[in-house]
Amino acid sequence: MRFFSDNAAPACPEVLAALASVNTVDTAYDGDRWSQSLDARLSALFETDVKALWVSSGTAANCLALAALCPPHGAVICHRDAHIQNDEAGAPEFYTAGAKLLLAEGDGAKLTPEMINAVLAATRNDVHQVQPHAVSITNATEYGLVYTPAEVAAIGDLCRARGLGLHMDGARFANAIAHLGCAPADVTWRAGVEALSFGFIKNGGMTAELLVFFKPELAAATYYRRKRAGHLLSKGRYLAAQILAMLDGDVWLRNARAANAGAAMLAAAAGDRLVHPVEANEVFLKVTSQEAATLRAQGFDFYDWGPGEARLVVSWQQGETDIRPLADAIAAL
Repeated sequence: MRFFSDNAAPACPEVLAALASVNTVDTAYDGDRWSQSLDARLSALFETDVKALWVSSGTAANCLALAALCPPHGAVICHRDAHIQNDEAGAPEFYTAGAKLLLAEGDGAKLTPEMINAVLAATRNDVHQVQPHAVSITNATEYGLVYTPAEVAAIGDLCRARGLGLHMDGARFANAIAHLGCAPADVTWRAGVEALSFGFIKNGGMTAELLVFFKPELAAATYYRRKRAGHLLSKGRYLAAQILAMLDGDVWLRNARAANAGAAMLAAAAGDRLVHPVEANEVFLKVTSQEAATLRAQGFDFYDWGPGEARLVVSWQQGETDIRPLADAIAAL
């Protein structure tokens, strides 16, 4: 009955089993064999050489990536509704030692080259204004929309032409790939992405997120930044084991497909109440305060999302028997 956040979902069985399997004496920090295998495993997944670093939160993954792409005196262009702008409590500025976020517009929290160019055009090229050094996009976005490979490539082309780094916040990257059905490489490094925050916690992980650098040289200073930021855990094998367990047998995709399918079921029941197309596992509905109260009186839990809107998030473990009652309740409003 709880549809307020996939952060609250339980860890999937494969993750719990993996934690038990590494519960033994081993090398500390990231020197264990599980942590040491991440580069090769992620390089195989993305079909190119990468550096992969575990951290314990999406905030750390995002902000360490931005610190690698943007100096303290620079700026990162992001959407006005981006998570790094509205939900990171100033962490991007903290991790980058002072870089500024420059905000752009775009429907459904998506950036386009035109919107990025509008921000660039408004920035004078002189010492009195902070200069952009990177762009950050979210896939799937904060409103559940998915960037296609072509859309990312258009932004990537602009970034290359203007000398900007490109970061992808992939807190729900698995849901985006499940929707697209493409190779992970197609919507990341082949499209110009240099750093990816690969989310696992929302998708069945417990405490492990992954920072993937498609320009391996970006990782060199990040090892030190991770330590300085307090994210070099002494028992890092427990994080690495979670990630490997979800990569094995494509558990990450299985979980994401299940969550996306549940959201599609709610979308079908919502009809013209939908605020945005449903492409991942988030559903945004137009509801009155009385209608929201009616749903809550039946036991359903969700976020109010501004006046007259509600956000419903389907988690990996919620099946049809969990979702059908809410779909029927929405249809009956």
